[in-house]
Amino acid sequence: MSPRKAHTRTPLHRRRTTWLAAAAVALSGTGVTAIAVTGGAEGTDRVDGARPAKAHTLALDGKDPKKRTLPRTETQSFSLVGVSWEDEADGFEGTAQIRTRDASSGNWTDWRDLDFDVRAPESTEGDATGVRGASEPLWVGTSDAVEARVVADGAETAVPEALRLDMIDPGETKARGNGKSSPKPRSTGTPGETAPSPSASTSDQAPTQEPTQDPTAPPPPVPSAPPSPSPSPDVSDVPTADPSGPAPSGPAPSEAPAEDPTTRPTDEPAPSGDPVPDPTVDPSDEPTATPSDPAPSQDPTEDPTTDPTAEPTDGPTQAPDPTQPPAPTAPEIVSRADWGADESLVLDPPTYLNKVDAVFVHHTAGTNDYACADSPAIIRAILTYHVKTNGWNDIGYNFFVDKCGTVFEGRAGGVDRPVLGAHTYGFNSYSSGVSVLGDYENGGTPTAEAKKSVAEITAWKLGLHGVNPQAKVTLTAAADTGVWKKGDAATLNTISGHRDGYATLCPGASLYSALPEIRTAAGSSVYATH
Repeated sequence: MSPRKAHTRTPLHRRRTTWLAAAAVALSGTGVTAIAVTGGAEGTDRVDGARPAKAHTLALDGKDPKKRTLPRTETQSFSLVGVSWEDEADGFEGTAQIRTRDASSGNWTDWRDLDFDVRAPESTEGDATGVRGASEPLWVGTSDAVEARVVADGAETAVPEALRLDMIDPGETKARGNGKSSPKPRSTGTPGETAPSPSASTSDQAPTQEPTQDPTAPPPPVPSAPPSPSPSPDVSDVPTADPSGPAPSGPAPSEAPAEDPTTRPTDEPAPSGDPVPDPTVDPSDEPTATPSDPAPSQDPTEDPTTDPTAEPTDGPTQAPDPTQPPAPTAPEIVSRADWGADESLVLDPPTYLNKVDAVFVHHTAGTNDYACADSPAIIRAILTYHVKTNGWNDIGYNFFVDKCGTVFEGRAGGVDRPVLGAHTYGFNSYSSGVSVLGDYENGGTPTAEAKKSVAEITAWKLGLHGVNPQAKVTLTAAADTGVWKKGDAATLNTISGHRDGYATLCPGASLYSALPEIRTAAGSSVYATH
């Protein structure tokens, strides 16, 4: 657990489902066991063309303790792939490579490496039953056959136990987030209400396929709020819900969420419900660090830097100048409902931090050769992989940015709230995670649109907590990360790369080298706190 305790909202009985229960089919001559795993609601063949995401696995059996191979094998349709094993604590530093067959052309790809830079979060979520070790997922596009090889080389003496190949079909959805931001994040009402439909001019826009010039400043949006999780059926028996349905709605960011006696533990104080924060609130609820000071913050302590029951401030502390046009209140963000998140996958309510002290920038790896219209499908596939392969409660990152500069909501809980994610092992309890779709280690270069959007979303997220995006902060490492030992005082930029906190190449050499430019842009953003 992090030295700074997260403000958890854990139910009395954590609900977990065993999703791997299906008929095993022996593939003749391969020595491989196929296990088909489906997700989605009853009646997956919908007349409107929408269908839920599905997960399929192939168990990589064999007698050689140092090697597993899968010959070319036809499969159900999938677009994202990775390997996983039973014990997350059993780290694997060997080599895993896959080839896939394009479902349209029938052509086979070259061998591609899978990365092993992912760790379960250093929280109760990472200790839950069913959490598996896994590679990073790789987006390969629509495919219908696969070949794989896993080798325990280097210091490894054997491949992990219960090794398998995980393949994700992202499904199709009638949600409106087709790779291009809505004019503003959806405003939501009280829990249980349906989010309003966007205007015709917004819903009829064609998705952007390639980056264009830098987008202009968006009109003022209202970020979405956390969904109210509800009990869902056992995934192994009943398919998941139709992703095209509206996401659970909640209060607007300017008001505290309503009390939900079915999900909120009785020992957590209920938020006030006042629609607007009092501008005369006691300064003790504000961040203790001076936002304009670029020097590292004071030495880390075991105590939170803010009152654990305080909510992040949403509005300005003084009235704006009436002679100036109002600045946008938040960047454009595509909501979970708009990219088609299957909320039935998320079984537990979100956990909230006391404060967001830093933002870590990541990349998803995989490919840069995707159309921006495919971004929602990529994110749906990652959600399914993180839940059904890794065994986490929800998608790990708090935000995604694609190469067209579109920003997507990640983990549920409210874009304007300090939601605990699963993205930077050892520092999740202090930070938010933004992942850029694409591979920026092997020749990929982040677009101007992507860099601009990363700067804006990080400036806004940090600004909600009075944190200067060009400053430094000192955080206590909550675990051994390969860069820091548990308990180390780590002085980091408030906008840092994944590799600054954890031993990894993420976010890739070219995106990492762009971080100074991103910090400067964030510092001059209308959302920045100085």
